[in-house]
Amino acid sequence: MTRRSAPFLALLAAFALVAAACGGEEEEGPGAEGICATVDTEAGDLLARICEQGVLRVSTDPAYPPQSFLNEETGEYEGFDIDVATEIANRLGVRVEWEAPAWDTIVAGNWAGRWDVSVGSMTITPERAQVLYFTTPYYYTPAAIAVHRDNTTIAGPADLTGKRIGVCGACTYDFYLQGTLEIAQDPTGTPVLIESEIADPDIRTYDTDTTAITDLALGDGTRLDAVISALPTLQEAIDTGQPIKIVGEPLYYEPLSIAVDRASQLDATSLVEVLDDLVEQMHEDGTLTAYSMEWYGVDLTTLE
Repeated sequence: MTRRSAPFLALLAAFALVAAACGGEEEEGPGAEGICATVDTEAGDLLARICEQGVLRVSTDPAYPPQSFLNEETGEYEGFDIDVATEIANRLGVRVEWEAPAWDTIVAGNWAGRWDVSVGSMTITPERAQVLYFTTPYYYTPAAIAVHRDNTTIAGPADLTGKRIGVCGACTYDFYLQGTLEIAQDPTGTPVLIESEIADPDIRTYDTDTTAITDLALGDGTRLDAVISALPTLQEAIDTGQPIKIVGEPLYYEPLSIAVDRASQLDATSLVEVLDDLVEQMHEDGTLTAYSMEWYGVDLTTLE
């Protein structure tokens, strides 16, 4: 059995037919067996510093289960992104330390050395690429619409004209509703405008998707008429008892990438190259597919 699989797998299959704690426990790396064993720790760049200190500081947003969340019973972070970041640290040969800054702080760049990388399901956009380096995408998620389970009038984007729609502020769902969302399928690709299918939305922004979902769960039209979020996040909310349902087809698919600050005081070029190689290796050896199946019950690591 997978951790989150059955409802999400059935839902994604149906779509395919229609559409065609900051400071958590540190994970020990494998030490001298990792990539850092071959790195010149006196090189003076960001990779050298990480290898010299034996620590990879990773920012993530723990308000997005099953991508990333805090297990209140164990006090540790868990989720797909957590597993990916931990595996990267292991392959480097270092341990991982977690940071949980606000999402708008992460995507704004200029991290001032507070963390080294973001492994937080971040979509590649032209605006973000101005301040962040991106690796090859490590997986792709469908953006979807959710309404209260009592709603009987909204079946898809055409029914959301003028409706109050909750999204995370300064995220791709916000940009989508504004009609400004551009996505590149890889860091060097040409961005493509994702045209919104929703006319005149009344956009309500939140600190996280989960806060918007909580407001939607208060009742049909009580505070919101709908929420747009990643399909896995919406399905997780349903699985944990939130009175919402997913309607319509996926609006678009997002390429999600590891990010590094362009304004890093230490040269980040070699770190980005190593991270990109590791993502490619984890695609090729099936590690990413295994994590996706474990957390989502379906392989989201390819668009094919």
